[in-house]
Amino acid sequence: MVTLTSEPIDVSTALNYLQSDQAGAIDLFLGVVRDNTQERPVDRLEYEAYDRMAISEMQKIADEAQRQWPILRYAIIHRKGTLQIGEMAVLIGVATAHRADAFDACRYIIDTIKKTVPIWKKEVFTSGEEWVNAHP
Repeated sequence: MVTLTSEPIDVSTALNYLQSDQAGAIDLFLGVVRDNTQERPVDRLEYEAYDRMAISEMQKIADEAQRQWPILRYAIIHRKGTLQIGEMAVLIGVATAHRADAFDACRYIIDTIKKTVPIWKKEVFTSGEEWVNAHP
């Protein structure tokens, strides 16, 4: 499961998808919009993506994770559009037989997405706005 969406992320649906009789571990990372960055109050975030390329790149990351760890199932869901404080921006889920693999694969997936996938985040403050995580 690899997707971009403008709709709220449904954790229950992702968790149900990840469950497997062979899985002894399911690791979920939930990235949530917080109310500040570097001690500046944040009003909201705005995400933009080059959809087709972003999905393709996220799939490549998932494929590489499967080469490195014995992943049974994975879910990568990223929001786009305007998100308010407290809303979920990204869900990464990994199901494996053992917890260490689930933790390591989940961390690899989110860290690599933040470095390489064409999804851009604008932080909107009371006193202005700033694009962050813009990839070269």
